[in-house]
Amino acid sequence: MADQAGAPAEVHAPDIVTMRATVAQVLPPDVTPVDLTTLETLTGLLCGHMQLLIPEIEQAAAGLPNDDVPRYCALVSVGEARRKLADRPGLRPYDAVAHVRRLGRSLLALCDHYETLTGVRMCIACDQPIRPGEPTRPFDQGSHSGGSAVSGRIHERCSNTVRIH
Repeated sequence: MADQAGAPAEVHAPDIVTMRATVAQVLPPDVTPVDLTTLETLTGLLCGHMQLLIPEIEQAAAGLPNDDVPRYCALVSVGEARRKLADRPGLRPYDAVAHVRRLGRSLLALCDHYETLTGVRMCIACDQPIRPGEPTRPFDQGSHSGGSAVSGRIHERCSNTVRIH
């Protein structure tokens, strides 16, 4: 890609850390908000994240052989995500809660597929890429918001780091 002056356009990877943090606001069920204004905001955020990530996954999948299993699984997930984007919640308040949770699960799957297809991993402590061969460790932590969990991998060097949100 180039800008109008012919210089290469700067390309940014999707912000998977932010996408996962948005999902953490609706999953697990005990953290999902119930007020309609917050649900509408989260629905918009989740849909926007999905719309940004879907073409990235399709582009990454396009470079793989047709019989590649991770490619196939990612494209199935993309199809499911598109169906969920087209769905609209019912009229009852609980319908909006169920809808935003479905979107959250779908976005989480898309994040996983993106990372699998691209090999991009982000440290959830410092928001920097985890490069091949860097020592890492799994990270699972409940949040102070009452039960939501943040999980992923962190750099070994970040294991004793405190992060303030």
